[in-house]
Amino acid sequence: MITGDLKSKIDRVWDAFWSGGISNPIEVIEQITYLLFIRRLDDLQTLQENKARRLKEPVTNPTFLPGQEHLRWSRFKNDDSAVMFKVVGDEVFPFLRELGGEGSTYSDHMRDVRFTIPGPALLSKVVDLLDDVPMHDRDTNGDLYEYMLSKIATAGQNGQFRTPRHIIQLMVAMTAPKPDDEICDPACGTAGFLVAASEHLRKTHPSVMTDATQRQHFNNSMFHGYDFDSAMLRIGSMNMLLHGIEAPDIRYRDSLADGIEDPDGMFTLVLANPPFAGSLDYESMDDDLRKDVKTKKTELLFLALFLRLLKPGGRAAVIVPDGVLFGSSTAHKTLRQRLVEEQKLDGVVKLPSGVFRPYAGVSTAILFFTRTDSGGTDDVWFYDVQADGQSLDDKRSFLLPEDKLGCMPSAPLSDEEHLKNNLPDVVKRWQARESESERGRARTAQSFAVTKEDIVAHGYDLSLNRYKEIVHEDVEHRDPRDIIVDLEKLEAEIQQGLAGLKAMLK
Repeated sequence: MITGDLKSKIDRVWDAFWSGGISNPIEVIEQITYLLFIRRLDDLQTLQENKARRLKEPVTNPTFLPGQEHLRWSRFKNDDSAVMFKVVGDEVFPFLRELGGEGSTYSDHMRDVRFTIPGPALLSKVVDLLDDVPMHDRDTNGDLYEYMLSKIATAGQNGQFRTPRHIIQLMVAMTAPKPDDEICDPACGTAGFLVAASEHLRKTHPSVMTDATQRQHFNNSMFHGYDFDSAMLRIGSMNMLLHGIEAPDIRYRDSLADGIEDPDGMFTLVLANPPFAGSLDYESMDDDLRKDVKTKKTELLFLALFLRLLKPGGRAAVIVPDGVLFGSSTAHKTLRQRLVEEQKLDGVVKLPSGVFRPYAGVSTAILFFTRTDSGGTDDVWFYDVQADGQSLDDKRSFLLPEDKLGCMPSAPLSDEEHLKNNLPDVVKRWQARESESERGRARTAQSFAVTKEDIVAHGYDLSLNRYKEIVHEDVEHRDPRDIIVDLEKLEAEIQQGLAGLKAMLK
């Protein structure tokens, strides 16, 4: 966690950007990202110089050549603000655009950078702030960037790029990444899923940092993210860098149009929250996808793509709108049938409709499946998440102390606290889903298993409400006021569902 003092500094710089005429939060983060990258280059060369000095050898492949010393962070940060502004705008940013020798995707993403900080005073303030951040501290770097990214979620439609962090962590905890995994997010945005997977691996498999082979894989070939927004690629790459991943494969690609290079799949784990309710031009679609799924709906196309991206035995956790679970079109039914009959559908976790507020109220679920190409679905595990630790209105206020939030809280939850945060219970029951106690739960419980035969009999409908049973109490002995409350809740749920359907139809 970053300190309140550092948060207040970030807030002040953010306010300065707004008062300076930059009101787009993506642009603010972009400018900060460029400066962090400049500082990173200087730090790397300093490390090389120290090593060369100890070995009494020349610096190999220096980023800054003789005559470019004034472009280094450690030099211009001490300049007068007016001089700094001229050096950074006229020389440092052109230098970044021409940079190509580092051999990483970071260099590729910097080729079209623009310097848009409006004046010397703001640049000086931002440089002073970033210079105070200890770049050798991965936790501080990562938390600082996460805090900046959280501001996207409060900035209107830009929030579409950000999946709530606690939902990402839930999906990562349930899929439990392993040191030999190849992990992909084909709609990566700010790379939140990839970052969470890397942090999970550090905690649960320390060998990814101590074993030389695993460390090489972790830093260079484990993480793959694709997006067709250049700004997101730069932000996502820097997010990975500040979380200690040296050279992730974060690159420009329209996943639905460009397809994939290997039809047999390349990845062992896909984590994603693909775009909802979109429609793709049929002619711009990847040829193989067009033959595979006859639809223009992006949520269905991405599902088909995920199956192709996975190696046999690979697993996926993806967020889908509720319509995917019960849609009646041929494409909807065909995809669900394929998941159940040809692959192994592991689970469906229904999320509360307020999870993506304030910028979307659509109802969603998480699908968990494994590519087998030979079936394997016996029982499908369902969980009805009713509370995620935050209020389900536009404010999304925290309902519990910090140590009792998220899917792996540091303090145990009481039964009463569980009613405010179901996520730890989701992970616990998921891990026990093969046990007799979990498989034997009644369908009135919060989690239960449904046989493949039952799902087939219901036309491959995967909506939880199709199978969940309601406990009918003796109405004669109930307080009429309780019945009224229940009816009001039911009316609210119906209205919420209708609103979600209308949003999807648009």
